[in-house]
Amino acid sequence: MGQLFGTDGVRGLANRDVTAELALDLSVAAAHVLGTRGVFAGHRPRAVVGRDSRASGEFLAAAVSAGLASAGVDVNNVGVLPTPAVAFLTASTGVDIGVVLSASHNPMPDNGIKFLARGGHKLDDDLEAAIEARIGEDWERPLGGDVGRIRVDTGSSGASYIDHLVGTIDTPLAGLRIAVDCANGAASEVGPSALREAGADVVVINASPDGRNINEKCGSTHPEQLQAAVVASGAALGVAFDGDADRCLAVDRFGVLVDGDQIMGVLALAMRDRGELVDDTLVTTVMSNLGLRLAMEAAGIATVETGVGDRYVLEAMRAAGYSLGGEQSGHIIMAKHATTGDGVLTALQLAARVVSTGRPLDDLAGVVRRLPQTLVNVNGVDKARTDDGPLADAVKRAEDRLGATGRVLLRPSGTESLVRVMVEAATQEDADRVAHELADVVRDRLAL
Repeated sequence: MGQLFGTDGVRGLANRDVTAELALDLSVAAAHVLGTRGVFAGHRPRAVVGRDSRASGEFLAAAVSAGLASAGVDVNNVGVLPTPAVAFLTASTGVDIGVVLSASHNPMPDNGIKFLARGGHKLDDDLEAAIEARIGEDWERPLGGDVGRIRVDTGSSGASYIDHLVGTIDTPLAGLRIAVDCANGAASEVGPSALREAGADVVVINASPDGRNINEKCGSTHPEQLQAAVVASGAALGVAFDGDADRCLAVDRFGVLVDGDQIMGVLALAMRDRGELVDDTLVTTVMSNLGLRLAMEAAGIATVETGVGDRYVLEAMRAAGYSLGGEQSGHIIMAKHATTGDGVLTALQLAARVVSTGRPLDDLAGVVRRLPQTLVNVNGVDKARTDDGPLADAVKRAEDRLGATGRVLLRPSGTESLVRVMVEAATQEDADRVAHELADVVRDRLAL
C-alpha cells in the first residue's frame, strides 16, 4: 500500500481509491492508535462525523461511524456541514476526534477523509503515519455495552455553529445586500442562514445540492454566476464558497472578483485597527501576489511567507501565535475564531468591515494592487534539479532586473514532471518576457 495521507487527509476517486472498506478500516485504526496513546484515558471516547453534499459521502460517513463505534467510540453524525463547522464542533463539544468526509473544491466523483484531533486541529503527521501502519491489524475489540453508539444529529450542531459565527462580529449587517454562491455544497444551509441572522439581505444561488452538482460550474472555482448575480440584484457584494466551505472569494458591486490576497489585505487592516493583529503580522504563502506584501509594508504590517498549502500557513500561525493568515485561493484562517479556513466566517468578517467603514468593497480591496503575473508550466524536465547553478544565476539576474516591484518563483510540481515558472512585474509585458526567458533556461538546463 502506498502512502495514504496527503497534505489534507486521504483523498481520491470515491469507491475506487476512497472506499467504504478503507473508511471503516481507517476509523478503526484511528481509534486504536488514539486509545493506545492515552487520548481516551479515563472516559468513554466520543467523535463528531460530518460531510459535504457528495452522494458518496453518505456511505463513507456510514462506514466511518461504523468503524468508530465498533472500536468503542460514541459518534455524533452531524450530516452535511462545512469542514470548519466540524472543526468547531470538535473543539466546542470537547470530543476526542473529528472526521470530515469531503474533497473540498474537487469534482463531485472525488471524496476524502480527514481526521481532526481534540481541539479541532488536523492530526500531526506522526499520528497519521501510525494510523496508516495499523490498518488491518488484529486487536482486542470492545464487546457488549462497551461498543460505541451512533447518534444522528437533528440540526442542533448546525445551529450552534451559526450562533458561533454570528457572534464573531459586532456590526449588524442590516441593509447590506449580499449575493451568496454556495457551490451546492456543505454551506448551502448554514451559509445563507448565518448571513441572514447577522441582518443581511441575502440573495442565494447554487444552494440546492442533489449529491451530484457540488462545485459544478459554480462556487469559488467558477465565480461567473456570482459575478452576474451581484450586478443583476444590485448587491453590495457577493461571496462564493467551495464545496466544503473552508474558502471564500468575493465579488464587488461591479461584478469584479476580489481574491484571497485582497480579502487578507482588507481583514489585516481591520484587525490592526481593532488591535487584534498579533505582532502586526500576516501569514501568506509564496503564491500570494507581491502586491499584497507591498500593500502591507506600506501599512506597517509584516508578512511571513510559507510553502503552498493552508496547513503550512496554520503551522506558522500556531508556532508564533499569529492571528491571521491565508492563501490567494480564499483559505483565510482567523485564529481567534477558527482552527481552519472558514468561508462563512470570512464572508461575515468582510461584510462587517464594509458596514463599519461605510466604504464599498471595491474601495477597501483597492489597498492591494495586484501586480501583473505570468505563469509558465515547463513540461518534460527534471524537477529535482531546480537548484542547478546556471539556472539559479539566471533567476538572480531576472530578479535584479525586476527590482522591488517584481519577483520570480520556480516551483517543481508535486504530482507531474514539470516546473512552474511564475513571474510578477510592474507591467504585463515585463512579466511575460521574463517568464518565457526563464522557461527557456529551465528547458535547456533541466532537460531529461
